[in-house]
Amino acid sequence: MPSHPRLMSTPVPRRTTHQASASVWGYALAGALLGLGLALWVWAPARWLAWGVSQATQGQVQWLNPRGTVWQGSAQWVLSGGKGSLDTQALPGRLHWTITPRWNGVRLDWQADCCMGQTARVQAGLGWNTWQLQLGDHASVWPAALLTGLGAPWNTLQADGQLHLNTRSVQLHWAQGRMQMQGHITLQVQDLSSRLSPVKPMGSYRIDLTGTPEGTPTPSLVLSTLQGPLRLSGQGQWVGARLRFTGEAIAQEGHEAAFDNLLNILGRRQGARSLLSLG
Repeated sequence: MPSHPRLMSTPVPRRTTHQASASVWGYALAGALLGLGLALWVWAPARWLAWGVSQATQGQVQWLNPRGTVWQGSAQWVLSGGKGSLDTQALPGRLHWTITPRWNGVRLDWQADCCMGQTARVQAGLGWNTWQLQLGDHASVWPAALLTGLGAPWNTLQADGQLHLNTRSVQLHWAQGRMQMQGHITLQVQDLSSRLSPVKPMGSYRIDLTGTPEGTPTPSLVLSTLQGPLRLSGQGQWVGARLRFTGEAIAQEGHEAAFDNLLNILGRRQGARSLLSLG
């Protein structure tokens, strides 16, 4: 009978104690790094976010004395003219925020002690080569003196009064570098005064920034006077990142001398009027 060839077994190499120990330590190191990364993600200090805000705004918006984490914290809100500027204006109280990551973006809830009766919400959504910013309907009141911190020309005007901000159904959508705006933003300036004018207050004014229901790349801006001896009016459009605006400032009869200096600063004089132009 033919003989069958014998099957030769191949010995399986055994792992040495040194190799097993190295593998265990490798897994432990990977686990420790993962845990450290998660801890940094969850407990990232608020000062990191404050630094990012300052860098993104070139120092014009600063969050001082931050507390908490990136995701939930508070800070003192300060406006500045930027690097090297001596003009700063701090809001009383603190700014509080909560950031919630979502599968398609992030949600921000924030509130300023001084100026907001309720929390405001901003939602940012990301898509393929697109992103969208949605502002919750909101109303708040801010001191006009806050603008002084932005430097020229506000530090010259030294404005005083109240800024009433309202947003309704506002959505900003970016696609291929172009913005589309829906909704309405209103800024009402109540009892505005300036150190450049002896008349206090000079008046109350309204600024309307309006999109369209389907979204427009050129939202319209309208400036109008509600009351007061200094009459301001004008209109324009927001095109890309630039505002193109034309208008005029004129003193009511009998107040020309009181506003003469201010009208010279606001724009180009044409008789009793000052022509306003931006962009």
